[in-house]
Amino acid sequence: MSNPVKDNPLRTRADVERAAAQLIEPLMPLLSNGCARLHLGETGAAYPASIAEMEAYARPLWAIIPMLVGKCESVRPLWEKWREGLINGTDPNHPEYWGEVTDYDQRLVEMAVMGLGMSIAPEEFYQKLPEAAQKNLYNWLDQINHHDMPKNNWTFFRVLVNMGFIVNDLPYPKHQMEIDLAAIDEHYEGDGWYFDYFNQREYYTMWAFHYYGLVYASVMKDRDSERSAAFIRRAKMMSRDFACWFDKNGEALPYGRSLTYRFAQSAFFAAQAYAGAEDEWVDYGVMKHLLLSNMRQWFSLPIFTRDGVLTIGYHYPNLHMAEGYNAPGSPYWAMKSFLCLALPEDHPFWQAEEKPNPAVRVSLQPHARMLVTRSEDGSHVMAFEAGNHAHEHSHDEAKYEKFVYSTVFGFSVPKAQKLLRDGAFDNMLALSEDGDTYHPRYGCENYEITDTYVRSVWKPFADVTVDTTITPVGEWHVRVHRINSTRPMHVAEGCYAISRDGDGVMSQEECAEHAVIKAAWGISGLVNLQGFAGGTIVYPEPNTNLMAPRTLIPTLVGEIPAGETVLVSAVLGTVTGGEALWNSIPKEVVEHAKVD
Repeated sequence: MSNPVKDNPLRTRADVERAAAQLIEPLMPLLSNGCARLHLGETGAAYPASIAEMEAYARPLWAIIPMLVGKCESVRPLWEKWREGLINGTDPNHPEYWGEVTDYDQRLVEMAVMGLGMSIAPEEFYQKLPEAAQKNLYNWLDQINHHDMPKNNWTFFRVLVNMGFIVNDLPYPKHQMEIDLAAIDEHYEGDGWYFDYFNQREYYTMWAFHYYGLVYASVMKDRDSERSAAFIRRAKMMSRDFACWFDKNGEALPYGRSLTYRFAQSAFFAAQAYAGAEDEWVDYGVMKHLLLSNMRQWFSLPIFTRDGVLTIGYHYPNLHMAEGYNAPGSPYWAMKSFLCLALPEDHPFWQAEEKPNPAVRVSLQPHARMLVTRSEDGSHVMAFEAGNHAHEHSHDEAKYEKFVYSTVFGFSVPKAQKLLRDGAFDNMLALSEDGDTYHPRYGCENYEITDTYVRSVWKPFADVTVDTTITPVGEWHVRVHRINSTRPMHVAEGCYAISRDGDGVMSQEECAEHAVIKAAWGISGLVNLQGFAGGTIVYPEPNTNLMAPRTLIPTLVGEIPAGETVLVSAVLGTVTGGEALWNSIPKEVVEHAKVD
């Protein structure tokens, strides 16, 4: 049973309901005696194991609650267990009581789904509970109104809890609700985009700010019509940009933190459908395709334990790429994608035929600080980035500041900055004083993103400045680096990391002019157009890449003198172009490679 959903076609509402149950059923034997905790593994997180077990209990509720609303037949045995856990976990006299929370507590995060339950399934989730259990649930959740939280997407957790109180005519701090909603608006930049932390634009815009905003709009449309309409309007704008993050196979861009939430990537479209936020460009058929094709892609991958439990990782189990707040139950935040099960069978979303993704070939997304392009057939999406910066999470430089992110090749995270094989510097220029410890881009002094190129100015050392311009040309792109250094430097320019396992004959070439890996399914390579000594193939440490556990990185290397140096490379990553594309560099690439 290692993959409980691998044979589920995910075409109909019944298929999706079955998938939700298939994902939750392997968890049931692992529930504690009182059903309020779920032990899924021994790996640690920033919070204690007792809280991690509470988190693991809570996250399947993101699917169970919509199943209750949608009257799914398979939900009854699941809800019976989770209802018992809800009663016991909020009872101060029960051994499995979830306890008194503190400021910035992980349990504040998990309260959000209980606010969802009280808001959209009030009868089952609250009103049918015994009177003592109702009081305990209210008192436990009300703690969120008396503690500090990060000033980011967490603000919405308190909004959801208080929204649940409003729906059930329970006391709530109206003034605090207004403060929180105003704070959320301060995170809105325009054109559908929110930011989370100051310099981070990532999936939290879609699977947090918009997701909760759309739930709020659905629940509060008669109580707060103006703000609800604004949340709907913003989501419609967002949907057009966000559709461009998905390739034709349903794969979404691996980018930023929290990627172990996997198919939460498409939860936005479930919320968009739930709130009736249909757009003429992203209508119900497109929403359905983007949601279900993404889930189908995920369900085809080895992301489960042998017992059918979701693992920490991305395309395969991988603790190395995880955040400090990823506990064994954290991946079940992906269950947010099942919000669509709250919609009945006769809803237009379920009646619609899936439609192809209407994403444009080139999408300038200034709020995301990205230029997003796609191959002609839509099989490969590439995002060229500059200006995002994070400093609180693991591997920030890799998750936010590569030159390009890809739905086909993913990206790699380092095991160390020492040696190229440890750094796994795919799609980065890394510089070193000694040829031993390397520094890639981490923070930009300036950046510019247009519909034809991306430019950034960055400093790997205090006395070294790199001015990088990247110009996409189909699946090729040109990188021009103007380096000003007070001393000699070692340089290494990485291409896409490509799996060294799997089907197809692979060949590799490294010479003065280029470095390239050719597999039956794709090519990764780069050409030395100016300034490098030559090409080499780097064998990175295993488990550094998100897509494949063992990879190779075609890389150009060299040494530059003190003073001004110009480095130029042409980079290709393709799954459709094959040798013909590699052997005939487009003339546009040559033109963009010309420098003064």
